[in-house]
Amino acid sequence: MTFAKGPFDTADWNARPAFDDRDGVALSRVTLSKTFHGDLTATSVVHMLMVTTEVEPSRGYVAVERVAGTLHGRTGSFVVQHHAVSGDGQQALRVTVVPDSGTGGLRGIRGEMDVAVAPDGSHSYVLDYRLPE
Repeated sequence: MTFAKGPFDTADWNARPAFDDRDGVALSRVTLSKTFHGDLTATSVVHMLMVTTEVEPSRGYVAVERVAGTLHGRTGSFVVQHHAVSGDGQQALRVTVVPDSGTGGLRGIRGEMDVAVAPDGSHSYVLDYRLPE
């Protein structure tokens, strides 16, 4: 496996009104964009389905994101799938590269991405990936 890391910025948070809001649980759609820096220089758009509850911070989301740019000198795109939940003082986030979603120089990419949010709100990633020779 090879590691790529760096910061990323988010922008254009677009939360639509909940499409299902009852009994204190709301389901909604969100889109946002990202710009990756460091070993991955790329942009993406995230399409998210989000669940919020009356209990802070109990929530969850699933999302798909197409990342397009250059990874360690190889240009192309790939799709990652997110699955996240938080509650009871616990948080879990899994971001996985969708098999066979790679294009161009990133065809055949496999891996997982860790995302960290610093106390100041800045974001960073570590992408643990492999590519065919």
